[in-house]
Amino acid sequence: MWEPYKKGYKAWLQLEKSLAENSVEAYLRDIDKLTDYLQAKNLLVNPGEVQLKDLEDFVQWISELGMTAASQSRIVSGLRSFYTYCQIEQLVTTNPTALLETPKQKRALPDTLSFEEIENIIAQIDLSKPEAGRNKAILETLYSCGLRVSELVNLRLSCLFLDIGFIRVIGKGDKERLVPIGSAAVKYINIYKNQIRVHLKIKPGQEDILFLNRRGSKLSRVMIFLMLKELAAKAGIKKNISPHTFRHSFATHLVEGGADLRAVQEMLGHESITTTEIYTHLDREYLRTTLHQFHPAFK
Repeated sequence: MWEPYKKGYKAWLQLEKSLAENSVEAYLRDIDKLTDYLQAKNLLVNPGEVQLKDLEDFVQWISELGMTAASQSRIVSGLRSFYTYCQIEQLVTTNPTALLETPKQKRALPDTLSFEEIENIIAQIDLSKPEAGRNKAILETLYSCGLRVSELVNLRLSCLFLDIGFIRVIGKGDKERLVPIGSAAVKYINIYKNQIRVHLKIKPGQEDILFLNRRGSKLSRVMIFLMLKELAAKAGIKKNISPHTFRHSFATHLVEGGADLRAVQEMLGHESITTTEIYTHLDREYLRTTLHQFHPAFK
């Protein structure tokens, strides 16, 4: 009985919200989890008959399955989105998610690398290996632009405007943004592009992808992750390193240097400034100073 609702919801996410296919599938999986629970409990109800208590019991159920607070929160967010759609389309008269509490979660901040540690990691690249030039360009770009790893592996030649110091990035939900790129990253991208990439036999359909493996295909996110882990180990860095560590460090170094939070939000492609505040772990002193500096009541 939920299938017509799910079908309509999918179309709404695609057409009205313009979400990428991965995001649409994730939202639909959230609804599937709820319907699986309702079937397991023999609650044969349609979306308009679901009560707040049913949803609270469902959240308790996924918690007991061992799901983290972050995953539970994401699912609750998915349920809210679904019922927003149902209300807009007048498929339900009340929204049972309106009073549904989001599970409290600790916001664990990822490890941050200092500029010296990043330089040390990059210095571990074995320049005698054929992939050295590419890997150097990759790490310089990751740190210079604060890209998500998915954005990096999908970076296209047609999105490079290196002569004016910008790249065009396709982020979450296929949203585009222009990001400044540093001179070191420009230098190593040009070396890779003009001296290394030109000698590859590129697979059909991959011609516009910037970073390629030796078989001429787009790199996987796992490959970037493993490469970074290996270089960090060589550098003797014990922190938990991933491509996201470079993105987080990029944001942290900008804020510590006094960059405007809105500008950092724009460069990271965060929809909400709250997300940027989490990633840049602003301390209370910074917030207090900002308040005293800019709020008229404190001047």
